[in-house]
Amino acid sequence: MTTGDQRQRSLEAEAAMAETPSQPPTSVSLIEAFRYWLKLGFISFGGPAGQIAMMHTELVEQRRWISERRFLHALNYTMVLPGPEAQQLATYIGWLMHGTLGGIIAGVLFVLPSLAILIALTWVYLVYGDLPVVAGILYGIKPAVTAIVVFAAYRIGSRALRNGALWAIAAAAFVAIFVLQVPFPYIVLGAGIIGYLGGRFAPDKFSAGGGHDATDKSYGAALIDDRTPSPVWARFTWRSTAIHAFVGLSLWLLMEGVLFLAYGWHGPLTQMGWFFTKAALVTFGGAYAVLPYVYQGGVEQYGWLTGRQMIDGLALGETTPGPLIMVVAFIGFVGGWTKEIFGPESLFLAGVAGAGVATVFTFLPSFLFILIGGPAVEATREEIKFTAPLTGITAAVVGVMLNLAVFFAWHVLWPQATESAPFSGSFEWFSLLISIAAFVALWRYKLGIIPVLAGCAVAGLTYSLLV
Repeated sequence: MTTGDQRQRSLEAEAAMAETPSQPPTSVSLIEAFRYWLKLGFISFGGPAGQIAMMHTELVEQRRWISERRFLHALNYTMVLPGPEAQQLATYIGWLMHGTLGGIIAGVLFVLPSLAILIALTWVYLVYGDLPVVAGILYGIKPAVTAIVVFAAYRIGSRALRNGALWAIAAAAFVAIFVLQVPFPYIVLGAGIIGYLGGRFAPDKFSAGGGHDATDKSYGAALIDDRTPSPVWARFTWRSTAIHAFVGLSLWLLMEGVLFLAYGWHGPLTQMGWFFTKAALVTFGGAYAVLPYVYQGGVEQYGWLTGRQMIDGLALGETTPGPLIMVVAFIGFVGGWTKEIFGPESLFLAGVAGAGVATVFTFLPSFLFILIGGPAVEATREEIKFTAPLTGITAAVVGVMLNLAVFFAWHVLWPQATESAPFSGSFEWFSLLISIAAFVALWRYKLGIIPVLAGCAVAGLTYSLLV
């Protein structure tokens, strides 16, 4: 072998070693995991897609705490659950690494920073919302939120509505909620029944599709690798299932029971606990899908806030880290403040109580889904596909989201309009321009939500100060 050949082989070996990732960590302490989940709670902007991408980049590619296939296996499970899939994915990975305590830490820290920030912003909104600067910023953000909802419906619809039958379900859902004002849970139930029947009699129309399929891409060996056995706590046993179910249900009964004894069944906090528990169980399709339901309850049924405040709350929710479903904290804060549940001298405390109750009762079911269902998922280690009922529900969600977009657009473009005079008052042409620009930025130029909101806020503030 010549010297040139030896040098070439040496260079090839060095290149191969450079491309081979370093060894994964031998272990990750609970403190180290705590620090990561806390950091994620403060930087998890960009909605579920952005949050999932952040976790994939750090946990799969860089830190290699978990392999690609195991990450996607967990994600597939959370995608078929009601509730915020990114928060549930964090809970699942935290549970897989450190058991029940690890899952609770990951899930709580995913939402806790967002809750604190949203409480502060909601207080500023209620106290200083009429200031020209704040009003101008909201003037620009609200039409952007309308565009974001339309874009979210477009993204889900482009993946979910694969044939005429699913388009028909989406159209029927839109008519049901927009024209007939059918409550959202009944739409979900009806779409699920149609999907179940469709899966039996027309499986080609309701077959599983989309989702997050596993790939062959590897980032090197991981702490929790493809062949790593499930830890003891992640193995299915009836005893573990019964304990988690009993503790979870007992916590719910204890909290709701305390509120009932303190304020009665019709007390605002008691009704919030019951209402947001139901909301947590029908959030198929993500936060945008459940917004019509929380609007129906928070605005029309209980009067915790107004329709315009709901739009403002979604705008604030889009600007904070954490899952978008955290808008329930805004609803709870405004509801506690509006109802003066602790008297007119303790409005902030009432708001905090409302926000806390809304958040706890919304997310408690998500923890139970992971801690109870996780062992069964780990036992299969097979790809979890969308069921036919979920396919029908997802199609209906598209129609419901379009209804939400119409509702937002109506309030934004005709802010003085009422139900008796739906097009009264001046037409906000500049808001229309902002909505169109925001949609184009999201759809054509693939900008993130935060840059779009920032640009629209600046445009709205500038316009409001000049006019």
